[in-house]
Amino acid sequence: MSNRRILVISDLHAPYQHKDAIKFLAAIKEKYNPDRVINIGDEVDNHAMSSHPSDASLYSAGDELKAAREVIWQLEELFPKMDVMESNHGSLAYRKALVAGIPKEILRPYKEVLDVKHWNWHDKLTLTLPNKQPCKFIHTYGANYLLSSQKCGISLVQGHWHGRFGVQFWGTEERLNFAMSVGCLIDDKSMAYAYNKVTVERPILGSGMIVDSQPIPIPMVLNRKGKWIGRI
Repeated sequence: MSNRRILVISDLHAPYQHKDAIKFLAAIKEKYNPDRVINIGDEVDNHAMSSHPSDASLYSAGDELKAAREVIWQLEELFPKMDVMESNHGSLAYRKALVAGIPKEILRPYKEVLDVKHWNWHDKLTLTLPNKQPCKFIHTYGANYLLSSQKCGISLVQGHWHGRFGVQFWGTEERLNFAMSVGCLIDDKSMAYAYNKVTVERPILGSGMIVDSQPIPIPMVLNRKGKWIGRI
């Protein structure tokens, strides 16, 4: 792959994603025609398996997985090949198994659980951009993504922090680097995000592109009714 047009999909949290999230990603595909797609993680929510109290009005763990798969299959139809970052929500079953003393080898791998064919999961991923400079992708190193990028010594793209969205640049004598946080694609009105009601920082919907080595945050702009305006 040339890595000339990299799409970075932000935290989807299926099946509790914004109802227009797939349409939004389809519009990005049509406009930018990405040659590589990276999902920054939290592709599924796993609310019912969380260590935090789950809302009894929402799906059971089994039903949530079924509903999440339906969303994931729509995404797979758009992007048959994808690199996915391991993440705190996506890995919930494996982390619970670790606490219970169950070896990971006994569990089904991510792609079998979600029934996808050509998606690959990574703890982190470093790619060489067309300008010959490295760029690291990870679910998160911390809320201060600029500082994380500087500590890594290279450009960095991350997710996880739903209210962090944008690009910051920093330089050395050798090169200009960037740090990008890509927000999320959640439905903030879902009961799965009831915890958001007690925080001042609001989720910012969007994703990101890296085109010819340059980062481009793409906000998902909503109207007053909470619907995507239909353009990027």
